[in-house]
Amino acid sequence: MRRLLVAAAAAGTGFLLLCTLAYAMEHPGTGSVLRLAWCAAPTAATVYFAVAVARTDPGTRPRAGLSAVGLGPARLMVLAAISTAVACTLGSLVALLVFLHLRGDLSGLPFDGAAAELLAADRPLPLAAALTLLTVVPLTASAASAAALRPRPATSSGAENPGEPAAPAPAPSGLPWGVALLAAGLAVETYASGKANGTGLPVPGGADGNPAGVLAGWALTALGLALAGPGLTYLCGRLLQAARPGAVRLLAGRVLQEEARRIGRPLGVLCAVASGAYASGVLYAGPRTGIGPLTALGALLVAGCAVLTLATAAVEARQSRADTTAALLRLGAPATMLRGSAALRAGALTAVFAPLTWVVAELAALPLGR
Repeated sequence: MRRLLVAAAAAGTGFLLLCTLAYAMEHPGTGSVLRLAWCAAPTAATVYFAVAVARTDPGTRPRAGLSAVGLGPARLMVLAAISTAVACTLGSLVALLVFLHLRGDLSGLPFDGAAAELLAADRPLPLAAALTLLTVVPLTASAASAAALRPRPATSSGAENPGEPAAPAPAPSGLPWGVALLAAGLAVETYASGKANGTGLPVPGGADGNPAGVLAGWALTALGLALAGPGLTYLCGRLLQAARPGAVRLLAGRVLQEEARRIGRPLGVLCAVASGAYASGVLYAGPRTGIGPLTALGALLVAGCAVLTLATAAVEARQSRADTTAALLRLGAPATMLRGSAALRAGALTAVFAPLTWVVAELAALPLGR
């Protein structure tokens, strides 16, 4: 199911890239380059989701006996990259078939030719350019999956002596950089909005008049949230263990500290997408603008991939602590304690990230509404 979702995301992104090609065929010039640049966000979201799925694939985890038959960590990395490329290629082929069908290249124009003008049905399709665009997602996703699953030297994260309890995981180092980028993005966006003169980069959907500085500040703000996510998650774990914690709070805090890097960044990305969605609502408000079908598809891809990536990271975290959970149950820990710890972790993350997302969304949307 996860591989099919990756294929679906790749199909949506491939269709957007092909629609950009069709627009370039009808309107050659700078506008075509800008539309291609707007496809970077769905492409990055799709690749990020594909990497998260590759990390949770049970076949990519080294197991005893596989090295003896030639399936060591390096071979498993190659297999994960190949499976990711296959899933993304399947999605790209589906996108090509749908695109050709809507253009009428396969069996006549469907829907009474409603998509003929949008997809440049009156012009011959440059097949080489179309295939080149469709290879962007499979190649990028497979390379990113191989980089994420490359064999690393073993490092000892626990205690040096067998009789000593484990030390908590070290704090992620990205929180100061994330806060700095977040503040810089808001400052750049506010400054650029004061210099607006009615012209700017054309945003898909017909929203014009926003200078490049506003959009650059928006991108810096999103990057800052993504970088600050692991540090904030680790901080949630520290706060849960403060002031004489009981067993449930201690377990919840330690789990958040251990999983700060795994779930913190997808959670930060989701917060960035949520704040961007709120800012987009302000940007597209009013009778002067409207959201077209391709803009809606791009937004759906980015939001859907962000949610699915966080869910996949949660599955990966649960898989990584399966042995610890089984050991606690063997020692007699009640299942209610484990459920209470999970609920406490979810509540702590919501209490920290929800207000932060709302504040950032309000500050980011303020200049866009001018």
